[in-house]
Amino acid sequence: MKTNSSNSRRQFLGALAMGATASTLSVLTNPIYADVPTLDTHKMSAAEDWFDKIKGKHRIVYDGSTPHAGFPVTWNWAFYLSNNSTGTPDEDMTAMTVLRHKAIPLSFATSLWEKYPIGEVFEINDNSTGKASLRNPYYEPQPGDFPLPPIQGIKEMMGRGAMFCVCDLATKVYSNAVAEKMKLDPKEVYKEWVAAVLPGIQVVPSGVWALGRAQEHGCGYIYAGE
Repeated sequence: MKTNSSNSRRQFLGALAMGATASTLSVLTNPIYADVPTLDTHKMSAAEDWFDKIKGKHRIVYDGSTPHAGFPVTWNWAFYLSNNSTGTPDEDMTAMTVLRHKAIPLSFATSLWEKYPIGEVFEINDNSTGKASLRNPYYEPQPGDFPLPPIQGIKEMMGRGAMFCVCDLATKVYSNAVAEKMKLDPKEVYKEWVAAVLPGIQVVPSGVWALGRAQEHGCGYIYAGE
């Protein structure tokens, strides 16, 4: 027999999926989003300057629009692996992953996953339990999080020069949708989600903005979503 709690959670997820994915334009037209802050001049300048870190002869940007079992991270690692094996050192290449749309949780600290139903909302399961994940499995992965042990997580890849950024627009949309369903202050929830972005991951105005900037800086484009 289904409990009221189970039914409520299922209804919550269904409503969230409809509201948050139907159109990102809701962030501009829905009154609950009206007072949510945007990137200020300083943060916007930092986002622009961040692209100057792209280096080397070989440059690629991965469009991570969905979690896709960690493939937006795996393919970043694979770019370094395959280039290393053909004679290119880390210093002569850059792989960037843009975390946008439903892949934004890959940028968040585990503390946020524990407080909000991140794993359920974004359909990310913990491989060790088979249930919705209560932690970020791709920043500092544990054994079993990736299909192969050698695959490195976001933190280690950034240490090699790889670049990761997260979409501010999607963060607004999803944090506000969650806030609305949980009857919380959307401005405070949004601020909390932004504050939970892990060290080294750049917040950008939108994922599509970042994909454009990366290509302007000489990066080839590869879709890494599902």
